[in-house]
Amino acid sequence: MRIEEHPILEFERGEKIAFEFEGKTMYGYDGEPIAAALHDNDIKVLRYSIRHDRPRGFFCAIGRCSSCLMEVDGIPNIRTCIVPLEEGMIVRIQKGKGKIR
Repeated sequence: MRIEEHPILEFERGEKIAFEFEGKTMYGYDGEPIAAALHDNDIKVLRYSIRHDRPRGFFCAIGRCSSCLMEVDGIPNIRTCIVPLEEGMIVRIQKGKGKIR
């Protein structure tokens, strides 16, 4: 699921590291966006909409939308598309507070 070569872009990857997602150990590269590491581990749903409980995935990749908001190390509303992955992070799908009326 990862682009290894590109005719224009160069990829500088950090060291391969472990992190936890929903209680499972996964691997990514130090410093890459958390959402990219999840995507490479075949995790496509990053959250669910509050109003209709619909799945949301990797969308803008620049920190402008809310599709990638997750709980990271116990802190809610982390934009995982721009926050770098670090060894031992604990990432969880953020639980909604029910439907908005």
